[in-house]
Amino acid sequence: MVQTRDRGWFVTTRDALAVPVAFLAIIWAIEIADQVLPAQLDANGINPRTEDGIAGIALAPLLHDDWSHLIGNSVPLLVLGFLIALSGWRSFVLATAIVWLGAGVGVWLFAGGYSNHIGASGIVFGWITYLVLRGIFNRDWRQILVGVGVALLYGTALLGVLPGQPGISWQGHLFGALSGIGAAWWLRGSQTSRESF
Repeated sequence: MVQTRDRGWFVTTRDALAVPVAFLAIIWAIEIADQVLPAQLDANGINPRTEDGIAGIALAPLLHDDWSHLIGNSVPLLVLGFLIALSGWRSFVLATAIVWLGAGVGVWLFAGGYSNHIGASGIVFGWITYLVLRGIFNRDWRQILVGVGVALLYGTALLGVLPGQPGISWQGHLFGALSGIGAAWWLRGSQTSRESF
């Protein structure tokens, strides 16, 4: 079992996998509830520049339009979340918080009015750019190799930051990706170079 650390926040490989699995369990449970209950939970997403939409900044990544939307986000959340969690809890918590908040605030401020934005793809895009760039900012060859692997797996997905398909929140993708870049820069040097992944 591999054990890594970043400034004292230890994590095992099993624990690093448990974090994204727990997050997936939560969003899958919410989607089941949304399908079964008449509550229409999806209405609680980000409604740009409205008072009600502010709560959506926190809630939107937990909500998905349908099963295909949720399934499309699940594998990247598992893989990318695991790779970030391997670096330690501090990196995972801070990178995720920066991406979650940055993507949500960006959508709330700049997306078109009279729209409702939901889904965890802003986090996925943020985690992609975070993983691709953190090794460069940290000057850590192991992280650079992970970043190259992530770029090969998910690099073409980054085209989703451009306006395109109706009904897809390219703004969430864009501000998630920008927030991931910001997180990689902000957290640079916060991981010990010998033990980071």
